[in-house]
Amino acid sequence: MTEAELPALVHGVLWAGLALGAFFGAVAQRTHFCTMGAVADIVNMGDWARMSMWLVAIATGMLGFNALVGAGLVQARHSIYASAEWLPLSHAAGGALFGFGMVLASGCGSKTLVRIGGGSLKALVVFAVLALAAYATMRGVFAVARVSTVDAMVVPLPAGQDLPSLLARAGWGPARMLAPALAVALALAVAVFVARRPEGRRLDTWLGGFGIGAAVVGGWWVTGHLGHLTEHPVTLEETFAGTQGGRMESLTFVAPMAYTVDWLILFSDKSKVLTFGIVTTVGVVLGSAAVALAQRTFRWEGFASTEDTANHLVGAVLMGIGGVTALGCTVGQGLTGLSTLALGSFVAFGGIVAGAVAALRYQMWRLERLG
Repeated sequence: MTEAELPALVHGVLWAGLALGAFFGAVAQRTHFCTMGAVADIVNMGDWARMSMWLVAIATGMLGFNALVGAGLVQARHSIYASAEWLPLSHAAGGALFGFGMVLASGCGSKTLVRIGGGSLKALVVFAVLALAAYATMRGVFAVARVSTVDAMVVPLPAGQDLPSLLARAGWGPARMLAPALAVALALAVAVFVARRPEGRRLDTWLGGFGIGAAVVGGWWVTGHLGHLTEHPVTLEETFAGTQGGRMESLTFVAPMAYTVDWLILFSDKSKVLTFGIVTTVGVVLGSAAVALAQRTFRWEGFASTEDTANHLVGAVLMGIGGVTALGCTVGQGLTGLSTLALGSFVAFGGIVAGAVAALRYQMWRLERLG
C-alpha cells in the first residue's frame, strides 16, 4: 500500500467502526442489554434473563474471534489482551472497582452511552466524569498510583496469555488449530448452561446475545484484518490502521471515552485524530438514540436527589479508574477480552462480577439500615 492510499483505508475502518457502534447501541437499546442489570437481576430477584444474554454474547464472541484465528485472518498476539506479561492483581482489583462503580452509576460504560442515547442527562454527567478519571488513570495522578502498586505485580508467561498460545507452548498442538477447538468447547458449555433455565431458552435472549457478540467479532475483523498493514508505507512497521495504539482492537468503552473527550477538547491539535474507539463510542449513542426515538421511549432524565448525584459521581470515578487498571470494562474485558480466551480477561470478568455483587449487597444494607 502506498502513502496516498492510506487515508482511504483509515476512513474505511472508521466508517465501519461507526456502523458497528451504532449496531451495538441499537441492539442494546432494543433488548435492554445491561451487564450491571444482569448481575442485579440475579442478586435481587434470581432472574437470569439478562445474564443469559451476556453469556450468549460471550460465547458468540469466542466462536467468532477464534474462527478468524483459525482462518488465519487475525492473531491474538496483536491485541492488548494476549500479552506475555500477566497482571493478575491489576485485572482483579481494577475489575472489582469497575464492578462496584457501575452499580453506583446505574450501569457500565456501554450502558452509560446507551442511556445518553435514550435521553439521560445523568448518564451524560457519568460519561464526562468517567472519561476524566480514566484519563487521569492512564496518564495523570492516578496513573502514578496504579503503576507503583497493582501494576508492579507482573507474572511473566512463556507465551501470550491467551489459552491457545499457552497450550501450544505446552505441546498440545498449533495455536491456530487449538483456538477454534477451545472456543467451540467453551461456547457449547455456555450454551448448555444458559439453556438449563427457562429464561435462557427465550428467542430474544439468543438474538440479543448473538447481536452484541457479533458486533465484537465485527470489530476484530475490521481492525485486525481490514485495517492490517504488514508494512506501514511511512514507518515500514506492522500496524493496524485507524486504531489508537496501532494494535488490533474491538469494542471497549473506558479508554475510548477518555480519548473522545481529549479529541473534543484538543480538536485543533493536528495530532488528535479520530480512531476506531472514538467513532464506536459515538456510534453507540447514535444507534441507541435512533431506536429510542423510533420506539418513542426517549425521555429526558435528571438526578433525583443529592445522594443520587453523589452515587453516580463516585461510581463514574471508580469505573474510570477500574476500567483502565483492568484494561477494560464489562464489554472491553467481559466480551472483547474474553473472546481472545486471555487469562487476564477471565480474572477481570470475575473481579467485575464480584465488585458488582459487593455493591448490590452494600445498597441492600443501606436500605435496611435506613428503613
